[in-house]
Amino acid sequence: MTETAPPSAPAVPQFDVVVVGAGMAGLYAVHHFRELGFSVVALEQGAGVGGTWFWNRYPGCRCDVPSLEYSFGFSEELEQEWEWTEVFPSQPEIERYLNHVADRFDLRRDIRLETKVVGATYDEAAQVWTVATEAGDPITGRFLVMASGNLSVPQTPELPGRETFAGPVLYTSMWPRDGVDLSGQRVALIGTGSSGVQSTPELADMAAHLTVFQRTPTYTWPSYNGPLDPEVQRRTKEHYRELRAGQRTNPGGVTGSTGAIILQTAEDRRILEVGEEERLAVLEELRWNASRVWFDALTNPEANELACELYREMVRRTVDDPEVAESLSPRGFPIGCKRPVIDTHYFETFNRDDVTLVDLRKGGIEAIDAGGIRTAQGYFEADVLVLATGFDAMTGALTRIDLRGRDGRLLRDVWAEGPRTNLGLQVAGFPNLFTVTGPGSPSVLANMVVCIEQHIEWIGECLTRMRDRGQTEVETTVEAQDAWVDHVNAVAAPTMMTASSCNSWYLGANIPGKPRVFLPYVGGLNQYIERAEAVVADDYAGFVFA
Repeated sequence: MTETAPPSAPAVPQFDVVVVGAGMAGLYAVHHFRELGFSVVALEQGAGVGGTWFWNRYPGCRCDVPSLEYSFGFSEELEQEWEWTEVFPSQPEIERYLNHVADRFDLRRDIRLETKVVGATYDEAAQVWTVATEAGDPITGRFLVMASGNLSVPQTPELPGRETFAGPVLYTSMWPRDGVDLSGQRVALIGTGSSGVQSTPELADMAAHLTVFQRTPTYTWPSYNGPLDPEVQRRTKEHYRELRAGQRTNPGGVTGSTGAIILQTAEDRRILEVGEEERLAVLEELRWNASRVWFDALTNPEANELACELYREMVRRTVDDPEVAESLSPRGFPIGCKRPVIDTHYFETFNRDDVTLVDLRKGGIEAIDAGGIRTAQGYFEADVLVLATGFDAMTGALTRIDLRGRDGRLLRDVWAEGPRTNLGLQVAGFPNLFTVTGPGSPSVLANMVVCIEQHIEWIGECLTRMRDRGQTEVETTVEAQDAWVDHVNAVAAPTMMTASSCNSWYLGANIPGKPRVFLPYVGGLNQYIERAEAVVADDYAGFVFA
């Protein structure tokens, strides 16, 4: 930690903290900073709060973390009064919950909806951020907290002729608030990531015929979702303090004690040490989860491929048509290299006569015209086009606006070769700017709510320390940033996530031209928290205050 002299004539900004976004991170930021005595405003481009749970309202949209754990832990009263209805919460239920939080803690008075941020510039002399909005009214704050989300900027693929399509073109990430009547319609769904997997069974129920265009098969496991047992909810509420503590000592931020099936890999179960007969016995016992319980499959490619074959066997046992089953079976990349997907009767949907799978590996999309999609395999008529084509993950919301730090340097230029942060919280050359669940943090590899609360509390503790010492500027050093980036890469290197055959959004591989850099921290939320707390205990080593 280094001290420097304060500026001679500091400016007085409108707010102590300007927060961008009013999703889970933005809501908690407003509440927490306000509780600490800071003036705060949150700027949200949507017409309502909720962030990703405001925009993503496609049929079947659901969280993959148990509801009792995918919830705020900062208020015991909130924990006790809110009643969840399902083991894994649906989008409508999460949105209702977040609106309840906004009302329960009177957060709306410090949130400006339909206010899209287009850029922000740091004034080095005044030590103030000036935030530009689409409406044109500048907003100034001493500190800028980017709570703009990891999966908030949709990826729009290049599809020749898409503009000529005669019917509706819908995005899962921007589904109409009032829904869509698909009865009697032929629906074409492009994309089989998490959104595509979740929406496939629902769209099949709604449409006259569903055609799913798959570029890459997906490893997806049944959620075993259902109504939440009232007794489980009661017991959880009795022990929420222990559960919250347990979340922060768990690598994924999930204890698995709330009625959901959370599979932990046992360190004593190694697939290379057992024969085919025992592997098949495990398959009979655990079914889909038989491919996920082998400790050596996490880092050993040979073991991983054996686990992949168990997975493909379950696909063959579930899907009636052998050719369709083969098309749905992932090959050529390991289990664990992409974000796990949970589903509800995804594979069973392809046994329906009114559902068609188009495996684009056998011939890709050539063009879209008014009546459908032409591929190298043939032409497929459609009345409605649904795009489930993913996001510019983790960095998109930060690089697609003009964020200018010292000397007017643009963040997107600084990150031209890939993002670099210290703890996923700060970027060298951008004083007083904090990123919530930014690249280099566990974020998408853990329970996002726990990550958000830990980040906001870390930032709040830093700002309080500065206020107590009369300081007005904080910035990570380049050396500390480099050390953290090296650590992030070192812990990721032995895992399947960085395998040469893995083209995931963890690596930015889904965005043309995006640098291939591993984005999240795979060392575990518990290890991350220990390191972040150690920085504080060492008087914020690696950060410079003015």
